[in-house]
Amino acid sequence: MDYLKELNPPQLQAVQHTDGPVMIIAGAGSGKTRVLTYRIAHLIYAKGIDPFNILSLTFTNKAAAEMKHRIETLVGLEARNTWMGTFHSIFAKILRVESEKIGYPSNFTIYDNDDSKSLIRTLVKEMRLDDKVYKPGVVLSRISGAKNRLISWQAYQADPYVKADDESAMKPRMGELYQKYQDRLFKAGAMDFDDLLFNTNVLFRDHLDVLNKYQQRFKYVMVDEFQDTNISQYLITKKLASVHQNICVVGDDAQSIYAFRGADIQNILNFEKDYPDLFVVKLEQNYRSTKTIVEAANSIIDKNKAQLKKLVWTSNPDGELIELVKAASDNEEGRIVANIIFEEKNNKKLNNSDFAILYRTNSQSRAMEEALRKMNLTYKIVGGLSFYQRKEIKDLMAYLRFTVNPVDEEAFKRIINYPKRGIGDTSVEKILVSAYEHDIPLWEVVQNAHSFLGGRAGSALDDFATTIKAFQIEAERKDAYEAANFIAKQSGLLRELYEDKTIEGLNRYENVQELLNAIKEYVDNPENEDKSLGSFLQEIALLTDNDQDKDKTDAITLMTIHASKGLEFKQVFVVGMEEDLFPSQMMMQSRDDLEEERRLFYVAATRAMEKLYLSYALSRYRFGRLLNCEPSRFLEEVDPSRIKVNKRMASKEMPGALRKEGLPGSTGFVGLKRQPESRQPIQLKIHTPSPDFKPSNTNNLQAEQLVEHPKFGYGKVQKIETEGLNKKATIQFEHFGEKTLLLSFAKLRIID
Repeated sequence: MDYLKELNPPQLQAVQHTDGPVMIIAGAGSGKTRVLTYRIAHLIYAKGIDPFNILSLTFTNKAAAEMKHRIETLVGLEARNTWMGTFHSIFAKILRVESEKIGYPSNFTIYDNDDSKSLIRTLVKEMRLDDKVYKPGVVLSRISGAKNRLISWQAYQADPYVKADDESAMKPRMGELYQKYQDRLFKAGAMDFDDLLFNTNVLFRDHLDVLNKYQQRFKYVMVDEFQDTNISQYLITKKLASVHQNICVVGDDAQSIYAFRGADIQNILNFEKDYPDLFVVKLEQNYRSTKTIVEAANSIIDKNKAQLKKLVWTSNPDGELIELVKAASDNEEGRIVANIIFEEKNNKKLNNSDFAILYRTNSQSRAMEEALRKMNLTYKIVGGLSFYQRKEIKDLMAYLRFTVNPVDEEAFKRIINYPKRGIGDTSVEKILVSAYEHDIPLWEVVQNAHSFLGGRAGSALDDFATTIKAFQIEAERKDAYEAANFIAKQSGLLRELYEDKTIEGLNRYENVQELLNAIKEYVDNPENEDKSLGSFLQEIALLTDNDQDKDKTDAITLMTIHASKGLEFKQVFVVGMEEDLFPSQMMMQSRDDLEEERRLFYVAATRAMEKLYLSYALSRYRFGRLLNCEPSRFLEEVDPSRIKVNKRMASKEMPGALRKEGLPGSTGFVGLKRQPESRQPIQLKIHTPSPDFKPSNTNNLQAEQLVEHPKFGYGKVQKIETEGLNKKATIQFEHFGEKTLLLSFAKLRIID
């Protein structure tokens, strides 16, 4: 087999060095998937390792499926026996087998974010807390952060620093809420996503026989995207690999952008401390992008202090310069981007799918969407409402979930009166309260409804229990598709949707049919040995965002930069390159935060294969107000020899700092002839505030006063205007010309 001939020397090293701890530092576009694939194939084919003894952890099921398929083409069907999948799917698989040891049923439900938030809403109401203070998203994020750092509710409540934190955040009962949340999950036979990792740690900590079993099984452990692991994930993999020590981690610290999800960049930066005899390979050749893009990206990430040094290079052609686009407003930014795409499509015979528009926040998509619609350009938004989040899908899924796990409280609340069967909110509350007060499973109360509820509601609940029992019999006897089809019909849900003849109603009916198609596809797939309803539900619960995009339409992709990681496009637009937007004003509290934002910019730039555009607007609507904007500091950090100004921004109104003689591509400026592309530096100099800079109270600011702005420098107030509640100052700055600033936002130091 001559697959090794396809590898460059560092890739070959990474594939052949199979024993002992290995770290593969894989630069953007350096072929890491190929290396991981060939490494596993090499273990099976050349080293004779049983695929059952190989564990390969990824961050999306899609990545795992692609790798498994590639390995199959190299070594045959044996590859299917490799333990390969996401952290959550692999550990859920282990927990299905071992969960009874930690008190959970083997058919436990996996709660998604919506289920968790619904449960938190219920608890906040029961505890009579202020739902504006204890917002479900905020509470869930706090609990998730604790679990990712392996802090149980008991440890949380015992920690005085955590308690002080919650009190200063005006959430003193957070610890109690965490406890009740965990208690209710446990009683519902459910785990949330973070529990899959947390409980695996608990299982391995408290049951050394189980840990030993999996340590012996997994002789080779590989982790992809290692820079995205949290403490919990790292500790599990470290424990599993501790006997054989054959651990291989692949990642790029320059692409660590998920701190908000609990990812800890220290895992990759300090990996060598845990493994002193570590073998390190650096994959530095980029196969994806032009030399211009690669060198510009290097110049960006070079500004970070916390990093594993590497020099990414490419033998690809220079390609076109990066284009800097300036717009007067966010709407104009959208129009310019749409026009460029339209022209590039026609001139270079490109498809819509060759283009991506990346932004820091979802709200930025509006102006882009409007502009693309006006140009009749097809687009899709990644990260919008996914198929499995639609109401009708969640309704049928709740029926399937409750059939498999009849103590699932969230599923029960969703289906008990849909379609309507005369069981109101009061009756539902009585059922739930009865279960808590008598400390008995929810299903026991449902089956003995006559003891807890009288009248029509009791009778309706008896009928409901009978229906669910019929569903359970079907689920035990039949495969997932036959059972789901039976449940969809007999629950009345399909009839309810079919009878709604509105366009929306027909769409909902078709969506449910599409779900049934997906279940049929799952059952017909020979790779899925377990074709039960419970197995299908686990598969769906563990879908990641990247796995859910099955839209094959030729469309321009709009997405946040976070969502773009791992993808590539011929032409990429990074829009909204403005201070306080990118870098985000929320990420300027520390060097660590700012370096994460810079890594995010690096990720955005390295998605581009042939052409990269960076755009910013001078004004943008944010929080219902039109704000003046200034160019992002990151634009200054791009190697100026790799960038030119797009001609659409040529105008005499351009800020002086951007209108310098010798600016590449600066056609159309009054009195300036076009300079050859000598790649002169772009002048985006931003003022450095004086050491004693401290914003003044500007309530009584007057015309003619001298002021200092932290970015625009020194200026003189021309006039003060009041519009409703907003007070604006027009200021003539020494180097940046005239600016109109909202005083409620502007940070100004009054000099006299």
